[in-house]
Amino acid sequence: MIIATSCTSSFDEVNTDPDSPTTVAPTNELANVIYQSSSDFFDEWFDLNESCTFSGQICKLQYIDESRYEFRASTNNNEWYYLYRTQNTVVDLIKNAQAAGNTNLSNVGKIWKAQLAQITTDRWRDVPYSDMCKASTGTYSPKYDTQETIYPALLSLLKEAADSLALSSATGSLGTGDVLYSGDLTKWKKYCNSLRLRIAMRISGIDPTLAKSTVEEILKNPATYPIITSNDDNAFYKWTGVSEPWAAYYLTRPDEYGVSDVMINTLSSLKDPRLPVYALPTKADTLATTYRGYVIGDTAEAVVSKYSHIGTRFMAHDGLTGFTPYFRACETYFTISEANMLGWNTGSYGTQESAYDKAVTLSLTENSVSDADIATYLAGKGKYDGTSNQLYLQEWISLFKQGMEAWSLYRRTGVPTSNYIAPGSTYALAKTHKTPPLRYPYPQTELDLNTINVKSSNADVVDNYWGKPMWWDLRNADK
Repeated sequence: MIIATSCTSSFDEVNTDPDSPTTVAPTNELANVIYQSSSDFFDEWFDLNESCTFSGQICKLQYIDESRYEFRASTNNNEWYYLYRTQNTVVDLIKNAQAAGNTNLSNVGKIWKAQLAQITTDRWRDVPYSDMCKASTGTYSPKYDTQETIYPALLSLLKEAADSLALSSATGSLGTGDVLYSGDLTKWKKYCNSLRLRIAMRISGIDPTLAKSTVEEILKNPATYPIITSNDDNAFYKWTGVSEPWAAYYLTRPDEYGVSDVMINTLSSLKDPRLPVYALPTKADTLATTYRGYVIGDTAEAVVSKYSHIGTRFMAHDGLTGFTPYFRACETYFTISEANMLGWNTGSYGTQESAYDKAVTLSLTENSVSDADIATYLAGKGKYDGTSNQLYLQEWISLFKQGMEAWSLYRRTGVPTSNYIAPGSTYALAKTHKTPPLRYPYPQTELDLNTINVKSSNADVVDNYWGKPMWWDLRNADK
């Protein structure tokens, strides 16, 4: 009995694995969600194969099924799972930070929650939001929220974070887990409010009252609501020593991706100095420097030497450097210019034309274009003509390597107008439509396991990619 008692008195300690902690520091969770988001949602599957080609920016030179809308069900299931797995970690991060009294870290968690939820709804439209990540409370089949309710909820969440971050009573360090801004709370404030501008402008055509009030609140109060106005504040996750997703794929399949004919033709017609940064010269045209884009989802795979591959700034060939872009300063100024166009009060941030010039300048500077070439461009083909089409086109160009955002901009505006249905698609219903996909199919796992809740959201989807446009997509382009 003595032996038995002594053996079992420390039973809990003996059976505790020191390498499997039951609690995690919230700063470690922050590092995890930033890394996982950058790895999973900007890789070849989520970004390059699908949203980048739907947007009209990137083409596949080999293995071109996805750009013809022939998706893989298992990949779609995984993408949904990764998004909600990462959002579950964000929910835990917010809860743990609040329990520790770290309001700053909790607010940063809210910013990231909004960023991921925006990606999720922009991909599938109506998705679980208010019920998501509640398995611990017994909610295993979350209800679906409409995009009409999700977007206002995201604006509310971000305002809550922005207002709290602005308080002098806000406390707590972000710790070593802030691998995006290295603990700089001012930059997080700017990211938060800039993300509010993005979301507000996206719904400007369908809910102008909410969009206008949000934009004006931010732009008229720069001290309380600072925004990203410099490339130094860009929300870029920098990869060092570990392969950035695009670059990692290049190391194994260097000839799979190229720059589309839509992008190459646009940059060439504008004599845009970003062309040699975005694209590499063709290998076949040895007597002259030639940039040639391939047709997205063409009828046959390309002779890869005849077409331009992606530039090394965006697909680093050493495999060990690169960046994942969440938000650029130029996007802020494109929003300011558009807000001016709508007659909204943009405070001291400039006029419609000056904001456009600033936006284009920031994009060109980000891509290492010289001051002299910037001046030439803005005086020539890039000179603002006062039209929304030019504004949208320049913003679309600037969003290179942000597939979801470029696709969303195209779905909202219809720019570039030269984008098209993949001519080589064997997808049965593709040729009955007039525009690239409006959304992505619901994963089979949801249709099988959350059948009751997904049913109403899926009812209007007449086929996988079309039939139910985003709430903010008012183009009526597929009719």
